[in-house]
Amino acid sequence: MTDFTHFNQEGRAKMVDVSDKPETVRTAIAHSSITVNKEIYEKITSNKMKKGDVLAVAQVAGVMACKKTWEIIPMCHPIPLTGVDISFSWKIDQEEYILLITASVKTKGNTGVEMEALTAASVCSLTVYDMCKAVDKGMIIGKTYLVEKTGGKNGDYKRDTI
Repeated sequence: MTDFTHFNQEGRAKMVDVSDKPETVRTAIAHSSITVNKEIYEKITSNKMKKGDVLAVAQVAGVMACKKTWEIIPMCHPIPLTGVDISFSWKIDQEEYILLITASVKTKGNTGVEMEALTAASVCSLTVYDMCKAVDKGMIIGKTYLVEKTGGKNGDYKRDTI
């Protein structure tokens, strides 16, 4: 089991020791999406959802979740984040209304922020669902994935396609 960094001598999971890794600037960008019906799309874009401004609440929820990733993903390290940005855009195709979510995260540290970006994007989707479920419970949370990351000993990563 010594070849696996996330297992101890007994074969049990452990948090990896990153204290000897150099501090570098690290970034990660993740995407998620949620498909809604026309009524929800119109209510979100006109800010007429009864629970309030859906995108503003989702943005705050995504940032908060990003900051708490280490508390919900067992082997994640608490990371001093230096920046979190979340953006939204719509893709409308025939009668399909898809909210695209992009979470960008940055730190200067000795471990990456991929999980923080993925958590932020995921929680944004979940928050939109929560705020709109009274109108329609049939929303579909779409693919959530890492788009790119920079920094660290494993180097940069950029997804070619999804």
